[in-house]
Amino acid sequence: MQVPLSYIEESVHIALTEDIGTGDVTARLIPEEDFSLASIISREAATICGIDWFEEVFNQLDPQVFIEWDVDDGDTVEAGQQLCSLSGSTRALLTGERTALNFLQTLSGTASKAAEYAMAIAGTGVKILDTRKTIPGLRLAQKYATHCGGCHNHRIGLYDAILIKENHILAAGGISAAIEAARFNSPELMIEVEVENLDELQQALDTGVDRIMLDNFDVDLLRRAVEINNKQTELEASGNITLETIRAIAETGVNYISSGAITKDIKALDLSMRFS
Repeated sequence: MQVPLSYIEESVHIALTEDIGTGDVTARLIPEEDFSLASIISREAATICGIDWFEEVFNQLDPQVFIEWDVDDGDTVEAGQQLCSLSGSTRALLTGERTALNFLQTLSGTASKAAEYAMAIAGTGVKILDTRKTIPGLRLAQKYATHCGGCHNHRIGLYDAILIKENHILAAGGISAAIEAARFNSPELMIEVEVENLDELQQALDTGVDRIMLDNFDVDLLRRAVEINNKQTELEASGNITLETIRAIAETGVNYISSGAITKDIKALDLSMRFS
C-alpha cells in the first residue's frame, strides 16, 4: 500500500502544530547552536511501522537532522533493540521527540496487532481485513500499518466500495432492493452485503452479490454458510473476532475475516529516545 507524501506531510504538520503551538519554550533553554546525537530504542518486541512519519517530523523542524535506520517498516524487533540513530540540532531533536515517537509507537502498535492476527491463521489461506474503526485523521496511516503487519485492507472509506449493512437494508426495503440500487448507482464498485442468518444468506446469494459478510455467525453456522455458498461468491466472517477464536473461524472455509481490533484495540509500542 502506497501512502501519498502529501498525506504524511499534512498529518505531521497538524501534529506538530498541536504540540508546539506558539513555540517550544522548554527547548529554548538549550543554546541554538548545540548539536546532539541520539538513538531510538524499543523496550519490547514488536513489528515496526511509521518510519516516513517519524522522518517527516524532523524534516519539517530542521532538514539538517540526519537519521540512520537499522530497521524497515514491517521488520520485527526485540526488546532493547536500536531502531535508528539521529544527529542534529539539540533543539530540533527535543522538540520533535514526542511527536515523532507518537507516530512511530502508534503505527508500530497497529502493525504489531496485525502481525499477531496474521500469525494466528498462518497456513489457512484466509485473508484478515481491517475495518474503518481507525483513529480519526490516521485512517491511511493505520491501513498502511495493517499491511506492514501482514494483514489486508478492506475499503478505505465510504467511497471506494459498497457495504450494505442492516440499517441500509431496512431503509432500502430489503436485501434485493438494496443491492439493485447499489448496482444502479455505482456499477463499477464492489458490492458487499451483511447478513445475520442463513435465510438472509440465501437472499444475498440469489442476487449474485460480490461478497457476503457473515455477521456474528458462530463456527457451526459459518461452516453451514460455506456449504450453502458452494464457492458462488466470497464470504467474510465478522463480529467478535478474537485471537482465541480466529483460527477456528479461518478453518471453516471463509475467504476473509474482518476485525476492528487490529486498528482499535491497540497498545502503543514502548519506545524511548536516548541522548548520547
